[in-house]
Amino acid sequence: DRRLRRNSAEVPVRAGNPRARELQALRAAVQREPRNADAAAQLARHWVEDALADGDPRFVGYAQAALAPWWNESAPPPAVRVQRAVVHQYEHRFAQALSDLSAVTAAEADNAQAWAWQAAIHMVRADYTAARAACNGLAPLATLLTATACEAYVDALTGNARQASSELGDALGLATDASAEARVWALTRLAEIEERRGEWAAAEAAFRGALSLNVADVYLLSAYADFLLDRGRAGDVLKRLDGRGRADVLLLRLTLAAKATNDSRAAKWADELAARFDAARARGDRTHEKEESRFALALRGDAARALALARANLEQEQREPADMRVLLEAAVAARSREAAAPALQWLDANKVESVVLRTLAERVKALP
Repeated sequence: DRRLRRNSAEVPVRAGNPRARELQALRAAVQREPRNADAAAQLARHWVEDALADGDPRFVGYAQAALAPWWNESAPPPAVRVQRAVVHQYEHRFAQALSDLSAVTAAEADNAQAWAWQAAIHMVRADYTAARAACNGLAPLATLLTATACEAYVDALTGNARQASSELGDALGLATDASAEARVWALTRLAEIEERRGEWAAAEAAFRGALSLNVADVYLLSAYADFLLDRGRAGDVLKRLDGRGRADVLLLRLTLAAKATNDSRAAKWADELAARFDAARARGDRTHEKEESRFALALRGDAARALALARANLEQEQREPADMRVLLEAAVAARSREAAAPALQWLDANKVESVVLRTLAERVKALP
């Protein structure tokens, strides 16, 4: 695998950091006993959490390395199988991920992590019926906040955004003892719901609430940066993401902000992004097609290329609002109503409420 160039045992650990000490202990346990399934699964989960926090895809490779003794087994231990599914979904191998997760919940109906990941993957694929079923499986095993956030995640994209916002806001108010990580996840979902509804002040309040918890989360940073860019606040993006360009998704937002503000770093960052995309493509990595589509349109002015990438991204079953947005924007720029058909069908079939997406859809429909 392209992400296994460096063994996890070679990654340095900062002394004095409790999380780093935990990582060091897990690595030592796996080195002593490579087929210790519980230790390997915990180590893999640790690496995946680092990938989500930092945006460095190498950590997912380290997770896969920890799971290597079981990687090709048909029925590994459930803890290993969940983490194998997480690595599969990161690489957009959704069918394999769901196969593993379904097997786990069939054997262990009380495996909350397996239910949660099923819900997340079904949402990416826009299979909202299956996502709701997974949320139902999760509900009796989770806190009120987590259960409500899962359900609201589905409701918000199936014609019940106002209800989703109200119920999630109420759950956050009651969850005074929830972990910072759980609150960040719920607040980010709430911010996205409010943004799609056009409730800009409420969206910003939720974003700021999540950010105030100081939990490292690349998804939160990129979502808030997009919100700021849409509001014409590119200067705030440059300040917020200063020094965070190691993650491709954040470097893209930095470059967009630099272009909008005529910052002299825009050209250098754009060239660096182009090199990263080229390198990923040479490795056979297709996980950045959504970001590269946006790059091609906004930073290179290549509507045809942007549209081809946006359509290829959908072929990988990437069907979240952000995926539909890049398709609609590219279709408008390329003046191709036909190419936007999947996004238009998704909007109408699911009664999706989104000020931005509905506006783009109207622009598409006005094309000759």
